[in-house]
Amino acid sequence: MTIRIGKISYWHVHAWDYTKQALEHPDTVMAAVWDELPSRGREAAEKLGVPFYDSLDDMLGSGTIDAVIVDAPTNRHHEVMVAAARAGKHIFTEKVVAATLRDANDILAEVEKAGVKLTVSLPRLNDGYTLAIRDMLDRKLLGRVTLVRVRLSHDGAVADWLPEHFYSLEQCQGGALIDLGCHPMYLTRLFLGEAPIDVASQFGYVTGRDVEDNAVAVLSTASGAVGVVEAGFVNPHSPFSIEINGTEGTLLYGTPDAKLLLRTKAGGRADAGWQEQPLPSRRESAFEQWVGHIQNGTTADENVALALELTKLMEAANKSARERRAVKLEELEG
Repeated sequence: MTIRIGKISYWHVHAWDYTKQALEHPDTVMAAVWDELPSRGREAAEKLGVPFYDSLDDMLGSGTIDAVIVDAPTNRHHEVMVAAARAGKHIFTEKVVAATLRDANDILAEVEKAGVKLTVSLPRLNDGYTLAIRDMLDRKLLGRVTLVRVRLSHDGAVADWLPEHFYSLEQCQGGALIDLGCHPMYLTRLFLGEAPIDVASQFGYVTGRDVEDNAVAVLSTASGAVGVVEAGFVNPHSPFSIEINGTEGTLLYGTPDAKLLLRTKAGGRADAGWQEQPLPSRRESAFEQWVGHIQNGTTADENVALALELTKLMEAANKSARERRAVKLEELEG
């Protein structure tokens, strides 16, 4: 079965990356484009050799598509995904699903009601280091996890290579944390192994824009474990890094090389020192998984659950920065 895909916006910087995946996958084709900015949409449609639709409803009702890839502004995710689900179209979307728990729950409810397949782009879940870390945590090589720290930063705001609309608070619903910080946020939540009870965040505005370009969020848990999420648009040489500490040992990745290092007392290895761990091959991408779910009638349960938690943590982090206090997850209205 060939899956015909309609593109909902080329707003996001990764929009063409997902288009490329669709063009290269043997079971998918690009079939239509809608964009809230018609000139950008028409240009993309012409490049792809597919129709451009001035109306999203017209594209969804055209009978020419089976699914959509969503790269619209974050503040329009609720609008476009609810419309797509009600039209019976499968959905692949850039993170976050939505900026608030209420909107995310609305979208998921419409997806479930329609019986369509949703997958969210959380790509670092599929990388080899994540798979290796999950295995080591499952084997209790660190004992009980006490602290997780994940950092991801680039220099987009100081080198001026991010598009200007990425600094629109209205469109993005935030800055470095809700964009780049999504990756360390969902990884931190995953590695903690338990749901945080509150979030305290601090935002910096190094380049003076409307959204933060330098951010830290601290996640607290009932067990006493702490998660530290760091993101920024103002650092040219900051390596993607992971640090996980436990009662029996520590894992390090990307400090600065892309190597996974373990030092542990577990299993009688107290004197072994730091040891480099092998990294498995990455598993299939979120896009490939989405296609498989459509073809096989399965659902992306872990992906969607982590995406919902991501929205919840991001909403709490943004609220914390605005109100300058720790925000309990139970405060959020879903």
